[in-house]
Amino acid sequence: MSCGEPHETDCSEVLDHLYEFLDHEMPDSDCTKFETHFGECNPCLEKYGLEQAVKKLVKRCCGSDDVPTDLRSKVMGRIELIRSGQAVPEHDVTADPATG
Repeated sequence: MSCGEPHETDCSEVLDHLYEFLDHEMPDSDCTKFETHFGECNPCLEKYGLEQAVKKLVKRCCGSDDVPTDLRSKVMGRIELIRSGQAVPEHDVTADPATG
């Protein structure tokens, strides 16, 4: 998606990393670039607002659900593999080994 206007930070870059921005998982310098872009680009600002609202709704409706311990362990194990640079299995970490 692009609004058709030239920006220092391209719309596609902003939208590709929108959840990193929403989750505060990017450097401050990138956050500043994104905030500047939202000030210039109404379509991206609208998309940001929509995604922010969905995230808040999910948190409100599902935020108190407990994560099963085995699922948490599998996900954390996969994160550690990625961080260490090891090969990551292609199979779904949430799949039950008994059912495939």
